[in-house]
Amino acid sequence: MPSPRAKPDLLAKLRDVPHVPGVYIMRDRLNNVIYVGKARDLRKRLANYFTPARSQLADRKTRALIASIWDFDLHEVRNDTEALVLEGKLIKEFRPRYNVSFRDDKRYFMVRVHFGDAIPRLSTTRLKKDDGARYFGPFPHGMALRTTLNWLNKKFGLRVCRPLKPGEADYKHCSNDIIKNCSAPCILRISLEDYKKRVEQACEFLDGKSKDLITALEEEMQHAAARMDFEKAAELRDMVEDFKKTLIPTRTFERGARARVIRSIDPMADVRELQELLHLEKAPLVMECFDIANIGTAHCVASMVRFKNGVPDNSNYRRYRIKAVSGQNDFISMAEVIRRRFSRILLEGRQAAGDDAEFSQEAPMEAMRRLEMTNDEGGTSSDESAETVEGKRKATFVRLPDLVIVDGGKGQLGMAVAELQKLGLHELPIIGLAKENEEVYRPGESYPVIIPHERGALKLLQRIRDEAHRWANGYHQLLLGKRVAESILDDCPGISEARKAALLKAFGSVARLRKATVEEIAGVPGISKVLAGQVLGFLESR
Repeated sequence: MPSPRAKPDLLAKLRDVPHVPGVYIMRDRLNNVIYVGKARDLRKRLANYFTPARSQLADRKTRALIASIWDFDLHEVRNDTEALVLEGKLIKEFRPRYNVSFRDDKRYFMVRVHFGDAIPRLSTTRLKKDDGARYFGPFPHGMALRTTLNWLNKKFGLRVCRPLKPGEADYKHCSNDIIKNCSAPCILRISLEDYKKRVEQACEFLDGKSKDLITALEEEMQHAAARMDFEKAAELRDMVEDFKKTLIPTRTFERGARARVIRSIDPMADVRELQELLHLEKAPLVMECFDIANIGTAHCVASMVRFKNGVPDNSNYRRYRIKAVSGQNDFISMAEVIRRRFSRILLEGRQAAGDDAEFSQEAPMEAMRRLEMTNDEGGTSSDESAETVEGKRKATFVRLPDLVIVDGGKGQLGMAVAELQKLGLHELPIIGLAKENEEVYRPGESYPVIIPHERGALKLLQRIRDEAHRWANGYHQLLLGKRVAESILDDCPGISEARKAALLKAFGSVARLRKATVEEIAGVPGISKVLAGQVLGFLESR
């Protein structure tokens, strides 16, 4: 019987867990696997187990599980679908006592195509064999897969009948070619060579290489909605959603593949690897990432987070309220926040340079880099906020980052690049990180850079992107909370929009207004003593 191990500090270990999808494995004091679970966000899910305030709200079974947990392992994956597949594999392998689902030997569907058959067709199977056939999957969403295969068979005119070599009797009982659902290669309505080309096209679709078909369906859906054919539009919408579920990239996981433990992150190693993969002239020691958050049309906000040497530099985080657009427009919002951020940096740089900037013929990028080098040599500062000293005058400025990251694909990246070029920052390195498949886009390049999921460089980009997302959403919730609080005054008798604005301008918030006296409230223009008393009475009743 194995001897118990020393119990690690689980809360300390939790702090190293990233905000990524994956599978977690709980072990007891004898290192036996007692539970396997999946999560869209590993950090948030594990916090439910190891944060006392959350674990106390759990049911009896979960509390018993928590009491038995001695340690945990993690395995990161690319998306929720992979997490579901790996979870099932590991449960079948370990058969943990606290898991109920997936303990049987049932597997997810795969699609099988054998071009060695006389007339190939798409079929589903749960078991992959070494028989020379091509297999696609696994596909956890069974209903979505059936919808996809049904559409593919009709789209490309593929056989759905079971006989490998249909004879005359089979053809007499088949009407698929009559209703235009099959190209009928069995009676040579189409040559076998042309038919196999159609099967190849269907295989490319299952491989995720035919996004044009989905784009065409989305356009057809929009046209149907414009014609007010909402039933057809809804049918196409459901079909597109099924296709996207089916085509999510999913790796297969073999039995016996143990989940690896996430080790401590080496930020500088990730920074150097990112420099190598993106072919940057210098290591991106300072990176800034921008994200847009708009839930509904109430507030559109943006965030900027700054990483130094691969770790968060919290004191240099920034938040923005978007002013140029009302409603949702990520492209214009991204352009605005990039313009505001870097025009301010350049302005502070010119002020710090003093009289030298007035007669300088340098490009903005060159001037900023020279200013940074001058301050490094003089030893005035090594932080992002550098200082210059001329006699008694001291001016501060913010260093340009070594790499700019925008959360989004080509559209957001294009808007950001255009703004940087207007400011003369043509050579400032910038990339876009598209969240769906974690693709890295670079200016002027049609195809994205695909960084393997297990590489530290991609994990570094994910960490800074997730931090920007968290910071933006936090600001959005803060503004939403203030808006809800301020809306209380809308129901106060005698308070018009103008008086409400005057009160909030004078006191800053409803919370401060509650603490004010009648005399202080009456000091606001347009508010009498009687009305001030009514306002306090109204707020006390709420």
